[in-house]
Amino acid sequence: MALVNPHGGGSLKPLLLTGQALKDEQARAKSLPQIKVSSREAGDIIMMGIGGFTPLDGFMTRADWEGVCDGMKMANGLFWPIPVTLSTDDEKIQAGSEIALADGASGEILATMKVNERYTIDKAHECMEVYKTTDGEHPGVKMVMEQGKYNLAGAVKVLSVGTFKEEYGDQFMTPAETRAKFTQMGWSKIAAFQTRNPMHRSHEYLAKIAIETMDGVLVHSLLGALKPGDIPADVRSEAISVLVENYFAPNTVIQAGYPLDMRYAGPREALLHALFRQNYGCSHLIVGRDHAGVGDYYGPFDAQKIFDEIPKDALETKNMNIDWTFWCNKCGGMCSQRTCPHTKDDRILLSGTKVRSMLSEGKDLPVEFSRPEVAKVLQKYYASLSAEQNVKIELKGHSAA
Repeated sequence: MALVNPHGGGSLKPLLLTGQALKDEQARAKSLPQIKVSSREAGDIIMMGIGGFTPLDGFMTRADWEGVCDGMKMANGLFWPIPVTLSTDDEKIQAGSEIALADGASGEILATMKVNERYTIDKAHECMEVYKTTDGEHPGVKMVMEQGKYNLAGAVKVLSVGTFKEEYGDQFMTPAETRAKFTQMGWSKIAAFQTRNPMHRSHEYLAKIAIETMDGVLVHSLLGALKPGDIPADVRSEAISVLVENYFAPNTVIQAGYPLDMRYAGPREALLHALFRQNYGCSHLIVGRDHAGVGDYYGPFDAQKIFDEIPKDALETKNMNIDWTFWCNKCGGMCSQRTCPHTKDDRILLSGTKVRSMLSEGKDLPVEFSRPEVAKVLQKYYASLSAEQNVKIELKGHSAA
């Protein structure tokens, strides 16, 4: 069987220039007015560059923005669940301007853009439609409300993937590369496992359920910015590697990463996750409890329900819904609500939040939470944080003295 088609039904559409075209555009970019892009915008540029956002050719127009917010489809009718927009406060940038887009952190020019429209939006409306709240404590809402006054629409020419390849090496795989790998492995039914956390026993269980009916699983980690307190990608990668090496059958798991920031949009973000996993060649997306959620803004299974609310032909990649999973003392292992007959008193519910809390307090993780090899990686990381904090306190004390 063949892999699923890229989104939009055509072929992959990477916008990253190569060869002489890249050199020429890099030289031209130096003479263009620059605007600094946010971390989220930089990730979106890089995803367009590698084809992860196929078939987008740039940042969305006002008609696209409105259509995506209100009906999850662009002006041309293409299904898309979350706006992909670029903003600025620079009054000099007008329709017709040619600009360079520079990473706000490093200053590297990531892309050039011909602006075809400058427009304003109702930020609160976007937040209500996409995040279902305007609460400023929600990290996605905060991100939108801090955007510039104007949105800029236009096609981009991508010049760089930033430092992702240097930092993550072979783990940073493009959609073309994952598709080639799946074909090499003889896989056509692939479930993507989305994660911004290390994989604990519950995550391991979800992946193994998928492996029972799929050719394999792509453990696909977010490499972009997270919220404070989340575990960084390099630590997460090491923890996942030791888990796969010790507890999964050979040739059933591929670990890779992608360059986006979390938006924490819950159900809408689950749809975006399925959309770009289609570009990466995955036929299914594992959707468990509280997928892409934060706090109590969404119900635990809202991200599963939203797949029933979209047109059946919106995405080729389908959701693989899995119920609440936990360790059951009476069953003596991992279970879900569909398989375990026992009461909540017998169940140990696992969560990344609970694990991070225990680790930050220097507690050992029980085997029902985490494999010992994974716990060791995480304990080493948290110990380094404690040591760093102690050094800061000590230096502060010397300074005060």
